Amino acid sequence: MFRRRLAAFGILTTIVSTGAAPVHPEVLNEKLQRYVAARIGEFDNIPNERRKQLGRLAAYIRDNVRLNRPARLTFICTHNSRRSQLCQIWAATAAAYYGVPRVEAFSGGTEVTAFNSRAVAALQRAGFAINDPKPTPNPRYRVSWHVDGPELECFSKVYHDASNPKSDFCAVMTCSQADKLCPNVQGASKRISLPYDDPKAFDGTPQEAGQYDERCRQIAHEILFTFSEVAKPKR
Repeated sequence: MFRRRLAAFGILTTIVSTGAAPVHPEVLNEKLQRYVAARIGEFDNIPNERRKQLGRLAAYIRDNVRLNRPARLTFICTHNSRRSQLCQIWAATAAAYYGVPRVEAFSGGTEVTAFNSRAVAALQRAGFAINDPKPTPNPRYRVSWHVDGPELECFSKVYHDASNPKSDFCAVMTCSQADKLCPNVQGASKRISLPYDDPKAFDGTPQEAGQYDERCRQIAHEILFTFSEVAKPKR
């Protein structure tokens, strides 16, 4: 469904400078365009060790795209409530922004909880359009980066949920705990450790919103950097 919507949405290529990755700002709403531009300006702040891990993820995506195969990315953390959800949404957004085809972004956990409302609020502050779902223990949010779609349906689930791929995917471990609890992710053709600090530690404190915004910014600029590497024109 997501791939069909994205294909129907359509994208036009714009080369911003010689040797730079082509970008498609028109696929984002205006607020997100400004947010993404600011995150791209932070690429130089990414440490070299972190770049190596992001480079492994970029290589996986690039290799699949060049072979005309889907690049399936499943971002995994313990509860699928914060970091893995942020990564899934930013991966789908970055793929659209850089015009990288055949990318399918998913997320899951080792147990089911709910997509945390604080993480949802951080995404809304960044510029994403997110609906107000019916109050349930595990609400299903519809997330969009443009007023005309496409949409992602985001909710907490285990990584082997029926809605996620069962084989030929890259398992991206976004928290150290899930990395330890899942020494083997069944069906994954590649596994990458990309842990992020959990903003949950600041829940109920005066720093809460700021920490969630900081984690959203970090994930955004690292995932955008990854896709900018995938999309760089061949030299």
